[in-house]
Parts: sequence; C-alpha cells; structure tokens
Amino acid sequence: MSMFKIYKVAQGRYTRSLTFAGAMLVAVSGAYVLSGKLYDVGPYMRYGIPSMVVVLIGLVTFWMVNRPRSADFLIATEGEMKKVAWSGKKEVIGSTKVVIVTTVMIALLLFGVDILFGALFRILGVH
Repeated sequence: MSMFKIYKVAQGRYTRSLTFAGAMLVAVSGAYVLSGKLYDVGPYMRYGIPSMVVVLIGLVTFWMVNRPRSADFLIATEGEMKKVAWSGKKEVIGSTKVVIVTTVMIALLLFGVDILFGALFRILGVH
C-alpha cells in the first residue's frame, strides 16, 4: 500500500514521531471518555467502538504525517528548531524574575488606582 509508505524516512523523525504520539494521546483520551459514555451497551460495543476509533485515528494520523506536503512541513519545522539559539538557565531565571517583579508592580499600581477610584466614588456618592 503506497498510501502508508513513509515519506523521506531519515528526515523529520522527531517532529513526525511527536506529532503522531500527541495525536494518539488525544485519541486514547477520547476513547476512554467515549467508553465511559457507552456504559449501557455490551462490552464488545463499549470497548470495540473506542478501539476502532483509536485505530482509525492512528491510521489517518500516520497517513497525514507522511503525506509529502505535511511531511515536508514537519521536516522544515524540525530543521528550523535546530537553528534556534535557546537561552541558558541563568538568562531564563533572570528573565523570569523581571516578569514576576513587573507583574507585581503593575498589580500594585492597579490596586492603588482601584482604591483611589473607590474613594472618589464614595465621596461623590456614586454606587
């Protein structure tokens, strides 16, 4: 079956594998919920239908990540991710501190403005 042939086998393995794994995680989670909804039917239907859904989603996802257009996109994505200059631990910690301090300062500023407006509206008699 050429429909389920792996396109460019040696390229984009991580992105295609992780895309497939993510889709299967969603499929299995959905099948679990579906089997819970089918509690009043027999066990063959309760577990058979969700299993068939997982298999169908697996086949469709495998086909999708190996279609030339989709696979080329995922291969290019993996190539671009390898070019990214990831920040070091020290820089991430410093940036996180700046974000937290800035967020706290803005929250305090807004709290102060809220208190001022509340006092102003009380003085004016606006409720």
